[in-house]
Amino acid sequence: MIVYVIVAVLFFGVLVGIHEFGHFAVAKACGIRVEEFSVGMGPAIFKKQKGETLYSLRCIPFGGYCAMTGEDGESDDPRAFVNQKIWKRLLVLVAGSFMNFLLGFVIVFCLYAGAVGYPVPVIASFMDGCPYETAEAFQAGDRIVRIDGHRIYSTSDIGDYLRENTRQNFVIVRNGEKLKLDGLLMQKQDYEQEDGSTGQYYGFRLGYAMEEANFFSHVRATWDQTMEFVRLVWKSLGMLIHGEATVKDLSGPVGIVEVMAETGENAESTTDAISNIAYLGAFIAVNLAVMNMLPIPALDGGRVFLLLVTAAIEAITRKKLNPKYEGAIHATGMALLLALMAFVMINDVVRIFHHG
Repeated sequence: MIVYVIVAVLFFGVLVGIHEFGHFAVAKACGIRVEEFSVGMGPAIFKKQKGETLYSLRCIPFGGYCAMTGEDGESDDPRAFVNQKIWKRLLVLVAGSFMNFLLGFVIVFCLYAGAVGYPVPVIASFMDGCPYETAEAFQAGDRIVRIDGHRIYSTSDIGDYLRENTRQNFVIVRNGEKLKLDGLLMQKQDYEQEDGSTGQYYGFRLGYAMEEANFFSHVRATWDQTMEFVRLVWKSLGMLIHGEATVKDLSGPVGIVEVMAETGENAESTTDAISNIAYLGAFIAVNLAVMNMLPIPALDGGRVFLLLVTAAIEAITRKKLNPKYEGAIHATGMALLLALMAFVMINDVVRIFHHG
């Protein structure tokens, strides 16, 4: 168990390091002065001054930062962040999340390296009397690609987006040709199953067909899985907003480390443990990328949002706004974010001891 805990903690260090490296690399490429690049928080284990930048490794792996001159206030330095063109600042701000997303993509790509084929969702067969078994609707072997604009990655997605008594638009692939089926009225009916039971169904059975693995299908399958991670994050946020989940259901670094350790511990072999932890790690990396781009003060998404709002106001008023106001908003947001993180961490610890 302790081995998997160490692996999980190290992975968090990688997550933070690659996120901050994204900010750092783009800032350097744009000529912005970086005062310190740190992986981890708290007291420094290692420090090295190289040129104008201090590089440090700190003892708490759940954090890090890329400190740029003029990041949250005015500065006379022409190389300060605040004095750069808007496109440069936007690139720096999104670079961290992009690197996390890229990490998740690369992990999935590596996990799929040995695949000989990829399952794609298709209509396998129909129940007797199904009204959708027509040339104008579905045929056995049709691959459902989209439902009302939603990309379909697996058969579970089909169930999520089908709506009874609603006219829906489908995009399917039939015999290699992409077709549109617009305005199909989806209604369930009573059907008898092979075991004699009856129930309400749409009348078609879903299954999988195998797509031969090659470089392009490999990249496409990796992209589809990564985007499925993004969709799961948005669904979780939707549950939080609609009250289907509460703040107590959130997990922070402590809770996630526990889940990753349990994932490794419950695997049947070391190979399975590594694979399962890597898969979970890819999801966490993508999760962090999405969450960090939410328009919340102190997060990169909040900084992007306020940067665009500030730019719009300055373009209209022809006056430059004082950066200290934006800095104050981010400082307040950071205080609230730290309070939430503390609550989640305490909740994780209590949950662990309660289950223990």
